[in-house]
Amino acid sequence: MRTELFVDGRFVPATSGERLRVLDPATEELLAEVEAAGPADVDRAVDAARRALGGPWGTLAPAERGRRLLALAERIEAASEALARLESRNTGKPLREARDDLAGVVKTFRYNAGAADKLEGATIPLGPSLFDATLLEPLGVTAHILPWNFPLGMLARSLAPALAAGCTAVVKPAEETPLSALALAELLAPAGIPEGVVAVVPGTGEVAGEALCRHPGVAGITFTGSVATGRRVMALAAERAVPVVLELGGKNPLLVFADADLDRLEATLVPACFENAGQVCSAASRLLVEAPSVEDVTARLVARARALRLGPGLDDPDLGPLISAAQRARVLDWLAEAHAGGAQILTGGRPPAVPARGFFLEPTVLRRVPPDCRLAREEVFAPVVTIEPFASESEAVALANAGAYGLVAGVFTRDLARALRLARALEAGSVWVNGWYLGGQQAPVGGVKASGFGRERGLPGLFNYLRLKNLAIAL
Repeated sequence: MRTELFVDGRFVPATSGERLRVLDPATEELLAEVEAAGPADVDRAVDAARRALGGPWGTLAPAERGRRLLALAERIEAASEALARLESRNTGKPLREARDDLAGVVKTFRYNAGAADKLEGATIPLGPSLFDATLLEPLGVTAHILPWNFPLGMLARSLAPALAAGCTAVVKPAEETPLSALALAELLAPAGIPEGVVAVVPGTGEVAGEALCRHPGVAGITFTGSVATGRRVMALAAERAVPVVLELGGKNPLLVFADADLDRLEATLVPACFENAGQVCSAASRLLVEAPSVEDVTARLVARARALRLGPGLDDPDLGPLISAAQRARVLDWLAEAHAGGAQILTGGRPPAVPARGFFLEPTVLRRVPPDCRLAREEVFAPVVTIEPFASESEAVALANAGAYGLVAGVFTRDLARALRLARALEAGSVWVNGWYLGGQQAPVGGVKASGFGRERGLPGLFNYLRLKNLAIAL
């Protein structure tokens, strides 16, 4: 596997000589030591991206850009099994989930490739003495700072539209999961992507990430991660007045009404709550259940959670590990705090006896969680779900909207009028009814409140990487 930086179309060592230790979270074994980029390496990557923007990439017709992105999608599809296995080892996620991620990566590149020659301006009628039109231009060199939970999926979500729009890109993968981004870099040249168009610079957020955000050659930043880091990214971007797209996580409520199809709900609960060991920004982490159904829903969820099989990702279990020892220790600390405050742990809440190694945590269901503890207020990012009853629709909305986050909300009900009322009332960037993880590459996603701003995927995602110029001609 490649462990060097990818800059200007080739793999190169970092100037500092420093390296990142990359572990398999299911076995705690060392997978690789990867070159860690510093400010000088970021400079090289941005300089190469600027040259490519003014040369071989920037002079391509949009239709040709689209053709090359389609070729890249073909290359990714052909390599998808190897990439999925690498992703599974690096993140610990079950192999079938990694395969699903790769299928989404291919779809994302194809969708954006098809849009490359359809990004059109408009003419504006100002009368017979003026011709006025809008032009869409690439934003420039873009920075893509990625999370560790969906390394290739999140890379594709921002990189594909940036390239379709005609931008060039410098990608900083998460320090825990850089391997698949480096592997994808090997597919760029065979697909016709010129040197310098895409750089991959693994490194720490404090060094490589800060250098990218501060770089005067970077015209826009896309970041997915924690609220604290997102605020830092936004502050650095504000110093240079460059645009940012931020997705900063969620504390996502799933509202279940007494008239809901509970069999359909039950089939939804495991992926909604426990996919990728709950390490999903849009996971359903709070179940709000109408009082007549709360015992039934609780029993179904607990039974499902107890039946899940834990193991290394390549064994394709039901549930993989958390990403790191530090992540698990943080979650265990929050669980202990909630339990001390009176929360009832119905199942889970501890590392399993088997597997004995790896950063595993039993899927956990709690109720009566004190509203002031961290587990109730903050994104846990683990297979941890809380259950809380409500007595009325208005109470359900108040509970759902409480707190700082607003990424996703869900509703299970047979009442269409209620679903539409709640879609308006819930403070979230997406509202899903009678299902979870609904939508696709065409459907925009993003948050409100502390969950960030900007929209990714679909046509709105492309406009993150375009700037609008007005042209007026006196006739």
